Amino acid sequence: MEFSEAEIIAELAKVFTRPDSRIVVGIGDDAAVVTTSRRTVITTDMAVEGVHFRRDWSSAFDIGRRITAANLADIFAMGATPDHLVVGVALSGSESLEWIRELAIGIDQEARKCNVTVVGGDIVRGCEVMISITAIGRVGTPILRSGAVVGDEIFISNLPGWSAAGLYLLSGDVDLESLDLRARASAQRALAQYRAPTVAYEDAPFMRFAHAMMDISDGLMVQGEQIARASSVHLSFNASLIQRHPDFVDLSELAQAVEAEVWDWVGAGGEDHIFLATGKGLPGFLIGEVRQGEGVVIEGLEKQPSGFKHF
Repeated sequence: MEFSEAEIIAELAKVFTRPDSRIVVGIGDDAAVVTTSRRTVITTDMAVEGVHFRRDWSSAFDIGRRITAANLADIFAMGATPDHLVVGVALSGSESLEWIRELAIGIDQEARKCNVTVVGGDIVRGCEVMISITAIGRVGTPILRSGAVVGDEIFISNLPGWSAAGLYLLSGDVDLESLDLRARASAQRALAQYRAPTVAYEDAPFMRFAHAMMDISDGLMVQGEQIARASSVHLSFNASLIQRHPDFVDLSELAQAVEAEVWDWVGAGGEDHIFLATGKGLPGFLIGEVRQGEGVVIEGLEKQPSGFKHF
C-alpha cells in the first residue's frame, strides 16, 4: 500500500461528501454531528473477509453494496427510516486505492437509494479486510419481534433463497455452461443476489402496520423462530403457499438442475434481506399464520430445513 491513511480519507471524502442539511459536521473531524428528530434507531453489522465475502467471488463495489444493504434492512425492519451511516474498515495493506474507492462507491450507491449519507468512520490495519457499518435512523413507534399475536397472518416481501443459491453455485464450482438457458438465467440471478442483494426498500414503509417484523438475514426458519420466541407464539409457514410465489418455479428448477434441495435455500438460506412480518392484510406475499404454541414449522414438508448458526 503506497499511500497514507490521510490520502485514503481524502479519497473517501470525495465519494461520501454531498449536500445534506441534516449534517452539521461531517467527515474530517473527530466525530460527526447531525441533527435528529423523533426516537433514534441504531444498528451495527460486520463483514469479515473469508467469512462473509471473498474478493475472488465479489467485486469491491458489490461488497460495499452488500454490507450496506444489511444495515439499511435492519433499520427498515424496525419500522424506522435510516438517515446516516458510520463506516469502519480494516485493510490488509494489499488493497489498491482503486479497490478502496470502489468499495466506497458501492457503499455510497446503496446508501443513496434511501437518501442516507455516510458521515464518518475509521480505517485501521488488519490481517484481512473487515467492514463494520453503523446505521442511524429515526422512528415513531418501533416494530418489534415481540409483537406477533395469535391470528396474525405471515407475509414476506419476496421469496428468500436466491442468495443461498448463489452461495451454493460459488461453493460447489458449478459449471454454468452445462445448464440450459432457463436455469442459466436463474443462476445468474442467484449469483447477483448473493454478491449484492436487491432489497425492496420501497416496500418497507407499507409494512409499518405490521405487528412484528424483521429482515431475513440468517434464514426464514431462524428469523421465524426468533419472532416466535419473542412473542410466545407458534409461526406456521405453509409450503403450498410459498410454492405459489411466482419466483418459486425458477428457483426450484435451478435447484433440481444443480442437484440441490430448494427448501434448504428457501427455509435455511440467509442474506436476502427480505422482510418477514406478521399482521393483517399487509403488502407482500402471504405464507402462513400465527398460532398458539411455540416454535416454527413449514407445514407440508417431510423434512424441515435446518437454520443458519453463527457459531
